[in-house]
Amino acid sequence: MATYVIGDLQGCLTPLFELLESIQYKAESDTLWFAGDLINRGPESLETLRFIKSLGDGAVAILGNHDLHLLAVAYGHSNLKRNDTLSEILTASDRDDLIEWLRQRPLCHYDASFNTIMTHAGVPPCWTLEQTLGFAQEVEEQLRGEDFHSYFATMYGNKPAKWNDKLVGMDRLRCITNYLTRMRFCDADSVLDLKSKESPTSAKQNYAPWFDYPLQLPQNCQVVFGHWAALEGMANKENIHALDTGCVWGGSLTALRLEDQQKFSTPCSTNWKNS
Repeated sequence: MATYVIGDLQGCLTPLFELLESIQYKAESDTLWFAGDLINRGPESLETLRFIKSLGDGAVAILGNHDLHLLAVAYGHSNLKRNDTLSEILTASDRDDLIEWLRQRPLCHYDASFNTIMTHAGVPPCWTLEQTLGFAQEVEEQLRGEDFHSYFATMYGNKPAKWNDKLVGMDRLRCITNYLTRMRFCDADSVLDLKSKESPTSAKQNYAPWFDYPLQLPQNCQVVFGHWAALEGMANKENIHALDTGCVWGGSLTALRLEDQQKFSTPCSTNWKNS
């Protein structure tokens, strides 16, 4: 019985099956955590979504920015982009079931037995564990409530770039969403830079990767996240595990076994993003 955290799939189901075979995954006893961005850019977005949904309680899947984008498009609040591979989902016979299932996914997941928190982009230096879980729940309640359309209608945007407890309404929800699903660089006050997307060495002056700052998390709390393929799986910080190793870009797909912190990877031979 083991628990594996798997980085960004982005619609690359074949490499997932290869990875599961290599780790000798046992569906009847093992649990899979997926760190968001389940779909988009890869060739098997529909099949990927169906497979993860079929795992039921054997999987924990959180929302990433690409997953939220699919929901916004599906509910009529955004349009497909040139490199999106979401059309098959939007025209599938089980579209409504898949979209509804995805809308019910959380933004983060914490397991006390492993002292591990999973979010798509990370945990901002300005938040404690309790705040992270509570703020994520605020967004989740909006997503799952009757007024979810108002969320998707105003989800996009880079402002506010800094957390403030006095934020209200959609400004508050957008700020939470950006920290949990889009964050890479911030400054010492947790002000986000959402435009820089390359390696840590590309940070603007006075900015750094979020995990370079002291975090307000419990001692030895593990953070597992995806989102940042340019890290190539290397955060180089104790208790911080970067799991997006660029599968959709022709890199690899990576899993972390929580019981012993061992990583497993399988190569992805095709750069689907540019194919």
